[in-house]
Amino acid sequence: MPRLERVPHVVFKTRVRNEALGGPNPFEWKDLSTEEIFGGKKVVLFSLPGAFTPTCSTSHLPRYEELYDQFKALGVDQVVCLSVNDAFVMFQWGKVQGAKNVFLLPDGNGEFSRKMGMLVDKSNLGFGMRSWRYSMYVEDGKIVKLFSEAGFADVCPTDPFEVSDAETMLAYLKQRAA
Repeated sequence: MPRLERVPHVVFKTRVRNEALGGPNPFEWKDLSTEEIFGGKKVVLFSLPGAFTPTCSTSHLPRYEELYDQFKALGVDQVVCLSVNDAFVMFQWGKVQGAKNVFLLPDGNGEFSRKMGMLVDKSNLGFGMRSWRYSMYVEDGKIVKLFSEAGFADVCPTDPFEVSDAETMLAYLKQRAA
């Protein structure tokens, strides 16, 4: 898997609330570029195989959400969860999870994951193409540190979750701040 110095340029298709629209679905499309997400900011991004999946829903997202204030105290401007799911799925998953702090970023076409070199075939699980599980610390678009799970491969029979967790990233940031 290639090691990039900077996050790749991508335009994400997101949905944002617009109360002026009224009705039961007051959302509209908003393009959001990697420059808008990472430019001039310190960002922790973690990527996972899919919304509503077991490890992602019971451990990965909830722990980043729980430790959010600690990330902020270390100077992180934003914590982002990326998944190769569409904006509608990410929104519903966020509601079910009660995510208030972590920004759920839909990589609906898998373009960011592909350009990161992290898109893998998970057809053995019926998922199709999805992101490999990883986390990274980014400053102004520059990838400072990347934690990628071992065993990176298409149709991987396991779903490793050892180094992309919130505790590993938090320990790294604390060590960096010391």
